[in-house]
Formats: sequence, structure tokens, C-alpha cells
Amino acid sequence: MSNLFSLIPDQIRDKLPLTSDKKQLLQQQTITQDIPGTILQDFQTILEFLQPNGVEVSNTYHQLSLKYLQQLNSQLSYPIDINLKRPVQKSYPYIHGLYFLLRASGLSQVITEGKKSKLVLDPKILQIWQGLNHTEQYFTLLESWLVWGESELLGDQRDMFDQAYRCLLFWNNLPSSGLKINNYSEQDKLVYYPGFHNLALLHLFGLIELTSVKPQAAKGWCFTHVNPKAWGNALMAVLTESRSNIQVEDYATFRLDFRIAFDNLKPYLQPYFPEWSQTLVIAEGGFTDGVYIFKANLQDAWRRIAIPSYLNLDEVAAAIVQAFDFDPEHLYRFIHKDRLGRTLEFNHPVVEIPPDTCDFRLGDLSLEVGSHLKFIFDLLQEWEFDLYVEKIEPANDKMKKSKILESHGETPAQYDEEEELY
Repeated sequence: MSNLFSLIPDQIRDKLPLTSDKKQLLQQQTITQDIPGTILQDFQTILEFLQPNGVEVSNTYHQLSLKYLQQLNSQLSYPIDINLKRPVQKSYPYIHGLYFLLRASGLSQVITEGKKSKLVLDPKILQIWQGLNHTEQYFTLLESWLVWGESELLGDQRDMFDQAYRCLLFWNNLPSSGLKINNYSEQDKLVYYPGFHNLALLHLFGLIELTSVKPQAAKGWCFTHVNPKAWGNALMAVLTESRSNIQVEDYATFRLDFRIAFDNLKPYLQPYFPEWSQTLVIAEGGFTDGVYIFKANLQDAWRRIAIPSYLNLDEVAAAIVQAFDFDPEHLYRFIHKDRLGRTLEFNHPVVEIPPDTCDFRLGDLSLEVGSHLKFIFDLLQEWEFDLYVEKIEPANDKMKKSKILESHGETPAQYDEEEELY
């Protein structure tokens, strides 16, 4: 995972203290479906939009197609006008932001059916979500956005800044009197900090007032005023306090924690909102005892392999390499992306970039049926194996090593003729 959770510049800490008037506002605030913002109302709209069977999404970034965007935009609290010939999902920042929450909250999953991808709701997680009260739902979405959300979910490249940092940096530079945007050139300065989808979410969560107007010809979303609200000042102060209390060593632990539960902000907000009782937990973390059935793909060849979960990642690597009859004397890495889009890379110990493959067992990774684990073998040639989890069977005490169940297709030549002669 790439976000620098502990990175809070001193100037932000100084400007966003949690003062007594902000504490009083927190104590007095109530949360309903449309107070302090319409986020719960609009999120429910997008949940209903996906029911009962999900919708088709693009294969590359798994985003909504044009045929859905205008319909969904018209159903939101703040439908926007755009004047673009071929808009895409990010052309509608409110939809883009809600989609981000949908993915980062774990309520949705991308599934593959043949050559097509669909975005569907996870029925088990949805049932838990529906049992939460409005306060619990509001802060679950807030945390999924500002603590857990990864830019990769939106098709952006990973970088060192998370959504909270972008919003805090923006808030630090936002005048108390607000911003007046005079033209598209001034508006475009906010593309990266905080980002248009983050501006839309700040509005939906009730942290800012934002005034949209009709766009110019062949132009997209246009807004003229951004004004901070007292509720936004209070929440940004809480967020600053929570991040300031996290040390670098705690961040390292956070990165390697496979538990996904939206309760990182709970110690800081529950004193003001005692009705925040239940927590949405997506993954318990810990060790999964069982036998993983992988379909391992390399170009046109594939192998179905059963691997006990107690084998470490070096032993998993050996099993994959052996199944494809490759020379094992090369370095490698595993890339694990969880359902929230967080990416972790586990490297061969010789690489000396932690975490190391020798320190983690297969069952530590919180893989689910339908998960993909990427295996990069030979860091010069970069043979890329896709390990798809087809089943997780009960543990079998008699199974001490991996087993090839099926073998299809010829393994590609690992070396060309010149390399073999050398």
C-alpha cells in the first residue's frame, strides 16, 4: 500500500487544531440520511442502481460505461451539466466519487464472466451494511474514503499521497471566506489537489458548499464557489489529530495488517458519537487454514495446482516454477491486491526490499475465491504468472506439499538460443 498515513506537515497541524468550539460542534451534530450532507442518500441510490445483478463495467479499469452515466447523474442530489461529446465516468465527479466509495468500502466486487467484467454487490457485506445505523454508515464511508481508498481504484497510478493527505493539503490552503473560481484555468488547479472526485465527496459529506453552473461549449463540470463549512473544519481537525498520533513504526504495521475493518477513526469520533457501536469488517485477517486450488496461467499454458496454506511464499514460488518446468535459479516477487485495491509486493529475500517472501505463508494473505495473485519470476525477464483462486478446500493433514491436478498447454521456452548457449 502506498499512502503515507503518518505524513502530516507541521503547517497543517498548526492550522487545524481541535479547538473547544469544534468539539462542541461535534457533540451537537446529528447524522441522518441527508444531514450533514446527502452522502447516505446518494450512496443508497448507487446501491439500488447495482441491484439485483450488477452492471457491466470496462475490462481495464472496471468503470461504468457511458450508457449508465446520464441516467445515474439525473438521480443524484447534485446532477451536473456537462458539454462533452464522449464523457467518461470521471467526467461526472459525483459519480466518480461514489464509485470510489463503493469499491473502497468493500460493498462491491468486480467479477469476470467470460470476456466481460461486472460490478456487483457482495450480499454478505450488504446485509451487514443494512444493519448499521446512519452514524455508523456515515463514518464507514468517511473512513473508506480517507483512510482505505487507493487511487488505483479509479484507474490512477499509485503514488505516495492518499486521499486524506490531498484533502488536508487542500483544506490547509482553503481561505475561511472560500474560493471564487473565475474560469476553467483556475478550476483546473484543483484537478490533483484535492481532485475533482474529492471535491464532490467533500460536498456530499457536507464539509463544503459548492456551486455548480452550466459549462461552456465542449467543456465539462464547471463550478464557481467552494466554501468551507464548520462541520468540515471540525472533521478535518479530527482527521489531523488521528494521523498525527500515528508513528512511522505503526504505519509499517498498518501496511502489513490484512484485517480490513473501518474503525481507525473510531477512537477519535466515538466520544462525540456514542451511537457508533458496530463496525463494518470486510476481512478478519489472521491465518486461513486450508488448501488453495489455483489455476496458474502463463501465456497459453495453465496448470491447476493444490497448495497447502501453511507453505510460505518461497515454497509457493517453487511449486509454480516446478509445475511449468522452469529453471528455479532466479529472483521473484508476488503482488497481492486486495478487494479494496491496496497493493502489497513480497520480494525474494535477496532483493532486500521488505516484506520478504520467506516471512509470509500463503494463508496469511487473506485471499478469497476469485482473487488473483500475480507472480513475477526472473526479475530480468519478468515472466508474469496469474494465479487465480478457484477454491479454498478444508485443511488436509495428509497433504504436506503442493500437487499438480491438471496440466494444459506447452510451457514457453524460458531462454532463447543465445541464452542457452551462454
